[in-house]
Amino acid sequence: IISTTAPLPTHAGKLILTSLSLTDIIPAEIAAVSFLPAIMSSVIRSVGSALGDELECLFSAFSPWFYALKLPSALTAAVELLVVGAVNVTIPGPKEASPVFDAFVSYSLEFAFFPDFAGNASAPNKFSDNLLANLGNLQGVRPYIRVGGNTQDYALYDESLPYAVNGTYDLARSKDYPTTIHIGPSFFESYSTFKDTKFTHGFNLGLGGNRSEGWDTLKATVPLACKAIGKDNLDVWEYGNEPDLFSTSAQGPVRPSSWNETIYVEQWLNGTRETAAVLAEACPDFPKPVFMAPSNAGTANRLRAPAQWAAGLNTDDNVALFSTHNYISGAESPGVTLRGTLMNHTRTVQSVQAHVKEYANLTGRFDDVPPHIYGEHNSLYNQGKPGLSNSFGAALWGVDFNLYAASQGIKRVHMHMGTDYRYQSWQPVHTNITALGTKAPYYGNIAIAAFLAPSKSSPTTPVSVAHVPVPSSNQETTSAYAAYHGDTLSRILVINLNPHNSTVNGTGTTPDPDSNPVRGVKVYSFAVPWADDAFANVRRLAANGSDAISGVTWDGWSYNYELDEGKPVRLGNVTIGETAIVSGGRVTVAVRDSEAVVVSPVLGCRAKRRL
Repeated sequence: IISTTAPLPTHAGKLILTSLSLTDIIPAEIAAVSFLPAIMSSVIRSVGSALGDELECLFSAFSPWFYALKLPSALTAAVELLVVGAVNVTIPGPKEASPVFDAFVSYSLEFAFFPDFAGNASAPNKFSDNLLANLGNLQGVRPYIRVGGNTQDYALYDESLPYAVNGTYDLARSKDYPTTIHIGPSFFESYSTFKDTKFTHGFNLGLGGNRSEGWDTLKATVPLACKAIGKDNLDVWEYGNEPDLFSTSAQGPVRPSSWNETIYVEQWLNGTRETAAVLAEACPDFPKPVFMAPSNAGTANRLRAPAQWAAGLNTDDNVALFSTHNYISGAESPGVTLRGTLMNHTRTVQSVQAHVKEYANLTGRFDDVPPHIYGEHNSLYNQGKPGLSNSFGAALWGVDFNLYAASQGIKRVHMHMGTDYRYQSWQPVHTNITALGTKAPYYGNIAIAAFLAPSKSSPTTPVSVAHVPVPSSNQETTSAYAAYHGDTLSRILVINLNPHNSTVNGTGTTPDPDSNPVRGVKVYSFAVPWADDAFANVRRLAANGSDAISGVTWDGWSYNYELDEGKPVRLGNVTIGETAIVSGGRVTVAVRDSEAVVVSPVLGCRAKRRL
């Protein structure tokens, strides 16, 4: 983003500032800039003495570490940058923000792989539990877990099975999960391993609605599920996953071409009423069962939510959450790229708005529509694409997508995961395909949770999220959000979605010795209602580049398995403790290409600088 009236000379794709005053690039009213030392040491190659004096004046006034750079007092030719400029941004007020549920950051775990993620009573998965605890410590409530997905509609119960899951793969249908599945009694032990966690258990409508063994599975597993979960740890139930694809699924249709909304609702009501009857007998202390529904895969498939509602989906007044699923594109869809598909705010807006419009249609026609959630979503359907869905760029996409959804009224998001899935936030067990470990998208989840953290002064006040508009010329590559607690602006988050590759061919695996060492920077100036001369904390979600699949940090913290089994470890080689200064009602921050930053006012004795 360039803010200048003078033409700027370029060379080899870089911007060269030679004789321009700094005020030609950064307006004079911007009084505080926070740069990482690593940025400046790589960006500032050499500078004429006059321009160097201006740089020193600007950065030493507002960044205490500036003198630690030990720049020569007389520097020579020019400043070499990719793109440096200033963007003035106005933040919407609290009335334009949308409140979110507790545990906004939540997960959907593929039914067949739930025991991998959770373990069982004798061998709980402590790694998964640590990662969930990290998020709970930040957002105030541990993520809710929905156990479902395609495999919930393949799972039949076998009382004699001596282990949790017996799955058979049909590679013509899916190479990523089994499509013939039996579960045994020990499957339900996995509900005991995550403490203080609320669950949704998905029952089988795919086979339960039209086959006797599926119906028998429903009646046999309702008692097992309710006793394993317990009423205090139950969120809602679910009956059927993505029924809008039952007659067209690429993994094999489970309904004829005559499948429609009326037939679906008849079968759904039949199964949910049976669930209620069995539950009343097996777990009489449970409240009347409520469900997330309809759990459609999209907004334009064979079944449509408005027609499902009109057919009587909520006849029994037991749909507690309007659940839809979202994938921004497919792993094998033509033209899918990191820059054009995931690190593209315009694509994110278009994807979410399709669901927002559908929900507005529903609420405009019916008066019994419950709150809207994403019961399942992630980057690219068919379990993600290597080099895209497991990259740091996907982590930045996740921050953007989830917070934009929050700003548009979607109350909670369940990011989907399964063993060996490319878009997973972590791999829960070792396999011959994927190493156990924390993946790049998890760090994006952490950044969201930190951004939505409860107010320390008023921890029970709900958090609301507003989408912050940016200049039209940068709407694809920049996104920003404001978090409010009541009428108080608590935090700002800004994402620079410009790609920056650091590995050979952008694969994320081999460092590129010939990669361009210069990394672009954008400077954002936000008008804020914070006190002048006050400090603001600056925390960064960072990696070597958008193509990185490791080496990711949040505010200097690593959550890697090999350090402390997923618990937070502060790294010594990452800059932390950055601050900016509020001046003239504005706070200004520099954000590198492929980076996200959270800015929040410093409270207490450190709030004001000493002049």
